[in-house]
Amino acid sequence: LAIQKEFGSYDAYVWQFAGGKPIDGKRRTLRDLPAKTAESDALSGDLKKRGMSFVGSTIIYAYMQATGLANDHLVSCFRYSCITAPSSVAEPSLPRSE
Repeated sequence: LAIQKEFGSYDAYVWQFAGGKPIDGKRRTLRDLPAKTAESDALSGDLKKRGMSFVGSTIIYAYMQATGLANDHLVSCFRYSCITAPSSVAEPSLPRSE
């Protein structure tokens, strides 16, 4: 709750570590996949400073992949281009009052 109070939401807090958009790893082979990154190190360190445990950099990087903060699909994967393509989701329109 302290993070939510400080940043407005947990979402806003974690996305700052990814620069506000998904990190595109542009991985070509499975050997290119890291166990952790500078961003996961930073988020892990900040969470630890806030008193959390079981938030090591490797665990946090897996979290970042699972939640869409990091795109580590191989560039040859069919999902890679789907994820990196600009979103076509439009803002919902409000009903007009007449």
